[in-house]
Amino acid sequence: MSTSVFDIFKIGIGPSSSHTVGPMKAALRFAQGLASADTLSQVDRIQIDLYGSLGATGKGHGSDRAVLMGLEGESPDLVNSRLIEGHLQRIQATGSLWLLRQRAIAFNPKTDLRFHWKPLPFHPNGMVFTAFNLAGETLARRTYYSVGGGFVVDETTASIDRLRLHSSPIPYPFKDCAELLALCQKNGLSISQLMMENEKVWRTEKEIHADLLNLWAVMQACVERGCQTEGILPGGLKVRRRAAKLYLCLMHQLEAATPDPLGSLDWVNLYALAVNEENAAGGQIVTAPTNGAAGIVPAVLHYYRRFCPNASDAGVVDFLLVAGAIAILYKQNASISGADVGCQGEVGVACSMAAGALAAVLGGTPEQVENAAEIGMEHNLGLTCDPVGGLVQVPCIERNAMGSIKAINAARMALKGDGQHCVHLDKVIKTMRETGADMHEKYKETSRGGLALNVIEC
Repeated sequence: MSTSVFDIFKIGIGPSSSHTVGPMKAALRFAQGLASADTLSQVDRIQIDLYGSLGATGKGHGSDRAVLMGLEGESPDLVNSRLIEGHLQRIQATGSLWLLRQRAIAFNPKTDLRFHWKPLPFHPNGMVFTAFNLAGETLARRTYYSVGGGFVVDETTASIDRLRLHSSPIPYPFKDCAELLALCQKNGLSISQLMMENEKVWRTEKEIHADLLNLWAVMQACVERGCQTEGILPGGLKVRRRAAKLYLCLMHQLEAATPDPLGSLDWVNLYALAVNEENAAGGQIVTAPTNGAAGIVPAVLHYYRRFCPNASDAGVVDFLLVAGAIAILYKQNASISGADVGCQGEVGVACSMAAGALAAVLGGTPEQVENAAEIGMEHNLGLTCDPVGGLVQVPCIERNAMGSIKAINAARMALKGDGQHCVHLDKVIKTMRETGADMHEKYKETSRGGLALNVIEC
């Protein structure tokens, strides 16, 4: 059993992979379960209970909106984000849901959608769906957990394995970075080559290239939209979008041929801001590995394509394969959920992924790639998740820009060395997991500590 890079990188909508994408997928799964059990026609009412971090910050993250869309049959990768508001207005106006677009049932958000601050035992992002018939009897009840990055498990799998998604054996299985590096050395493979061989269990090499380049195209489109859209982000904080203005400023500098030795960093900031402003507005993004940290991998990839000599589409494919391998290490041995380990599990992991991947496509050895990934996380250890107002805006958007710059610097530092260093990635991942376990709950996506407590309004 193993994880594909396409389980890490998923097309979805903002603002949160764990609070928006996961709940939408869970709601869709519950509704589809009713249809499979042939009980959809008997449903009179559905009650949704969101617990823990979902209960604390679910409204700011759009969890309530996501579950309603999921119950109506929408999936994060296919939903038209521009039409969601109209569907929600219809639900509000009619007081009814259209289950899987097949059956209309009454829906009262005050009684049928409830938020609870206390978490369920397994994970901070828990949710319970209950379907009742006309007599008020329970037809079905399911508990789901959104464990980060859009991954969803239910009560039957939560205590067994919350990551392994594919039963087909892969040629090069690894459970930690030490095993990954040993496999590379033994078989004379780079990390991207090893990952390609593993991915070929599920797709042809041609399909892998095409699908990864499609993810890159979605990332590019997201940056382009962010660079063209002005205004105020939704949610009440009145955060002004900055990417469009910054883009015009940078284009003016180009036209004026204004020299700036650090000008490439301004562009990296732009790419990250553009993506995360789109995410905060509920637009289409690529989870990498989460929505809250979705700007770092695209920003560093844009840096590679624009500013690095000999950059190519083949390099983009290798970049995403290596970044996916690094994410799998974190997912297997720690967490990529801000509600679980704080923002070190989101921005920190994305920084580590991008650092290692950039080092790889710039010619780094597997050992240098590991060093870059380690540097990327080591200097994000302890990063809290404290979104102001429960929104993925402050400090999340700027953190992506800072994480992108850190990733580039980490790759450059690693490439100047020989791969030999004191602190190895496996130790950093273990430290990150332990730090997250020790971190007070108020600093883990509850909006009850840190900036969320001390910054009331912007």
